[in-house]
Amino acid sequence: MTEQIRLPRLSTDHDFDGESFAPIYTTTVTVSGGIARHGRASGRARSADGVLDLPLRMPAELGGDGQGTNPEQLFAAGLAACFHGALSLVARQAALDPAAISVAASVAFGRDPEDGGYVLRVDLSVMWPGIDPAVAAPLLQKAGALSPYAKMARQGTATTITLAS
Repeated sequence: MTEQIRLPRLSTDHDFDGESFAPIYTTTVTVSGGIARHGRASGRARSADGVLDLPLRMPAELGGDGQGTNPEQLFAAGLAACFHGALSLVARQAALDPAAISVAASVAFGRDPEDGGYVLRVDLSVMWPGIDPAVAAPLLQKAGALSPYAKMARQGTATTITLAS
């Protein structure tokens, strides 16, 4: 027997009308440093509910062993999944079948020429066989405005950094 997966009840209609951020869902993932005492090199990422629990490793391109996932892969997965969900929603609203849609997110880690630190670059590639590009273009734009990951990649996001007591 195949389990039926329900679609989310979120919509692009005005679900919220207010002047401040109203969280709908919050998750916490904690990263520890592992044997190298460096979360990115030998850490472990665990979600508070225990569903996510995986080793982190540096990719070979950054001098690591590449034997675990890395933050760029996790971000790419989240970005692709979120954009896919937003595009599926707007496709359904336009009476189009989103079944053939797939989204590839490429996340590049590199040096920031402005400050010498590090920066990410994100590219999304949508595969939607059989769709007319003129029909797809406004839907891609709407999905990009709807997807919080795409919005974060484009605009940044409010971030606080505190020392827990």
